[in-house]
Amino acid sequence: MKILLFGIAKDIAGAPVIQVDAPVAKVAALKEHLYQQYPRLRELKSCMIAVNKVYATDDAALQPDDEIAVIPPVSGG
Repeated sequence: MKILLFGIAKDIAGAPVIQVDAPVAKVAALKEHLYQQYPRLRELKSCMIAVNKVYATDDAALQPDDEIAVIPPVSGG
């Protein structure tokens, strides 16, 4: 499963795209996997997951061909 990373999440992982080979069926499981691989992600106040360009809830199901993005909090004006 290919995961796109943006902002500070990209900096934490050290890459704009990562591959997750572990079987994850829901967004919550994906988040937990990412937190285990990249513990600093837990420090972010909020981190949204988008599935196919739509923000997803933790109970949203994932498919291997979904476009998944990790979107950290943003600031600016």
